[in-house]
Amino acid sequence: MLGAIDRDRYAVIPVGITREGAFVLEDDDPAKFPLDAAHLPEVVDNGTRVRWPEPGGDRTLRVVHPDGRTEGLGTVDVVLPLLHGLHGEDGAIQGFFEVIDMPYAGCGILDSAVSLDKHFTKVALTAAGISVSPGIMVRRAEWHADSEAIRARVENLGPVVFVKPASAGSSVGVSRVDHGEGLDAAFEIAFAEDEKVLVESRVEGREIEVGVLAGRDGERARASLPGEVVLTTRDFYDFEGKYLGGDGVEIVCPADVDDELIGALRDTAVRVFEAVDGKGLARVDFFVTPAGDLVVNELNTMPGFTPISMFPKCWVASGLSYGDLITELIETGLSR
Repeated sequence: MLGAIDRDRYAVIPVGITREGAFVLEDDDPAKFPLDAAHLPEVVDNGTRVRWPEPGGDRTLRVVHPDGRTEGLGTVDVVLPLLHGLHGEDGAIQGFFEVIDMPYAGCGILDSAVSLDKHFTKVALTAAGISVSPGIMVRRAEWHADSEAIRARVENLGPVVFVKPASAGSSVGVSRVDHGEGLDAAFEIAFAEDEKVLVESRVEGREIEVGVLAGRDGERARASLPGEVVLTTRDFYDFEGKYLGGDGVEIVCPADVDDELIGALRDTAVRVFEAVDGKGLARVDFFVTPAGDLVVNELNTMPGFTPISMFPKCWVASGLSYGDLITELIETGLSR
């Protein structure tokens, strides 16, 4: 995104977050963060500390250099949070910007929080009359108290299930379990990410995804053409397949579906977005069953944004370039 943003329109101040949670001033160099499977990019602590503006102030962003010198970086018009998972996609960073009265792009507090917690996503979508993947929610205490009862409930979901943390992203902590083999290990992997775990039945069908962008000036949200995840040798669309271009998965956009199904997918995707009070963007993931039914797997309020990711690919297929898509996110945040 650093390489694609419109530099004639925007002056970019890159702020990185270290693993320890420090805000640091980053280099404005897209080549610094290549997606290399052998060594994923990481924000390292360079000794700088970014100081956010006080609420009600002049929105000047400042940096404290390692020698103690403080420098003003300019007035910030809008922040574009490019964060997945906990603290970035669960409403936490959005709440921080709300508190300091800083305009930001993307989704808000409520839609982020509901969408990251897959359990509450199902609650919201079910209440809106939208079909979701069948499954159960298990808390860590329940599993440790009576694992045999949980295993019996899991058996009722069918021979193949997916075990996943309720609040995580990018397929982190997700395992496929066939005929109960490895169920205990799958729970431990998922519980390492969250106190709540979902166990979902395998839904037979095509995996179709649709991008959604919030409307401006009171207009309704709009949806992209659908794309399809085609698995060849992978059991499911995991982290490597999503971000690193791993073998065994193909992203087809637009998907090879008829106009009637395209209309149903786009309409339902907008309904899903509205059901969680969506304000920025989302990727809605469907299973399309052989009978033509649409089952929502989940939605992501900060979907993958690499050149091989589904969200930008779907919008490019819909006539919006990668750079214009970034502009749309920023301008929507500004107008909001």
